[in-house]
Amino acid sequence: MTESGASLAALALKQEELFPIREVSRLTGVNPVTLRAWERRYGLIQPTRTDSGHRLYSLADVEAVRSILSWIERGVSVSKVGKLLARSQAARVPAAPVYQEVASGEWSEWRAQVRGALSSLDEAELERVYGQVFSTYPLPVVFADVLMPVWRDLLLRQDEVGRGSEWALLDSFLRGRVLQRLQLARCGQPERVLLAPLSGQERELELLVTGLLLGSDEVSVSVLGLGQPFAELERVCERLRPQALVLFSHQPPGDDLAASLTRLALGLDCPLALAGETADLLAEELEGTPVACLGSEGRLMQRRLRQFLAGHLDT
Repeated sequence: MTESGASLAALALKQEELFPIREVSRLTGVNPVTLRAWERRYGLIQPTRTDSGHRLYSLADVEAVRSILSWIERGVSVSKVGKLLARSQAARVPAAPVYQEVASGEWSEWRAQVRGALSSLDEAELERVYGQVFSTYPLPVVFADVLMPVWRDLLLRQDEVGRGSEWALLDSFLRGRVLQRLQLARCGQPERVLLAPLSGQERELELLVTGLLLGSDEVSVSVLGLGQPFAELERVCERLRPQALVLFSHQPPGDDLAASLTRLALGLDCPLALAGETADLLAEELEGTPVACLGSEGRLMQRRLRQFLAGHLDT
């Protein structure tokens, strides 16, 4: 990846690429009528307009459409998606505009390399790109801005010819690498935080990556399996005596989830926190309860967990 002035300029120009509505529809599978409705009724997307009134969408707009689609497929109503997108944007760590523009272009190029390896089902090339990305960026950037966006995009497009195989390769590859990193991170650290799935509907890779993002030199994270019963979490914590229990979910919460979490927190001998997109949905309901919301943004979850363990994060 060159760092010449010419390359940086090209990356900046690439970020300015705009797409007409028909191209956005082709890229995302969302028809133009729906795209216009999301804009007019809910303000979810705000494309720029040409002098003649035609809509033009940026790469960020395309990613926003895919995020909206992902939430809707999980059962979240369109009227609630706007709040989730706003929370996600607010949670992002501010970056200098020039850096953000250039870095986003670089991440796009790395994602293209990952997609190239997957399109050929070339695991050796995928391994090479994976190693290069990790030698270039810190762990949160690698997963949040390069690898997981490709994984989520393929997940939504599995009905397209060949995409299912590409997603399966990437999912298997990343699960193996993340498990290995989690095991290495736990070596020699007796104190630990338990991370458990809130329901059996979670995807294992997202759970494992969350464990990796939460961990640090001071905090070791052990991930419980997808089959972990919610009713037995209190007993598990009695036996393992963790520093804290963190529950993870990306699924829409049930009406009684906040009450169930509060009851669990009162029965535990350790603090309880919630991570993932469910934490964004329940943040307001859980204010003033013993349950802390760590959010879903990789760069902030770890910091919030450390604050929570130190008693400095309000619940």
